[in-house]
Amino acid sequence: MAIEVNIRHLERGSVELEGEVPFEELELPQVDESITCNSPLKYSLLVDTAGESLIARGRLEWLFECECVRCLKRFPFNVELPDWICHLEMEGEEAVAVKCDVVDLTPYAREDTLLDLPQHPLCSDDCNGGQMAPEKVEEVEEEKSSPWGVLDNLNLDKE
Repeated sequence: MAIEVNIRHLERGSVELEGEVPFEELELPQVDESITCNSPLKYSLLVDTAGESLIARGRLEWLFECECVRCLKRFPFNVELPDWICHLEMEGEEAVAVKCDVVDLTPYAREDTLLDLPQHPLCSDDCNGGQMAPEKVEEVEEEKSSPWGVLDNLNLDKE
């Protein structure tokens, strides 16, 4: 079930669209090895005309599963576009494809949500990959005694 709007229905005014597009129908490209998706794209949109253009605005939400690039733990990553707006030309060189009076908004919604994915997913801002934080490493190094420390106790004054 794609996000489609019949342009003939827009002659009577705005059209509200709400629902989900199953992930299988979204033709999702392999974005990254660390990002996967099995959930539907949820949408709540209001579509209207403005001159010779279509304007869709509303909310998009899509849940992904990411792998932290530092610690390799899996975590959910929710892409939310609460104020999504899409402006589509109905005429001219950049005119949107219309098939049987229907315009498919799915590719535009998919691309805009994919652009909101992180390039390097992190499970948290302070994730250190399962290693000690730099402050802790310094503390541990200070606690270790140096093998040369014994020489500090030698009295080498000449008499």
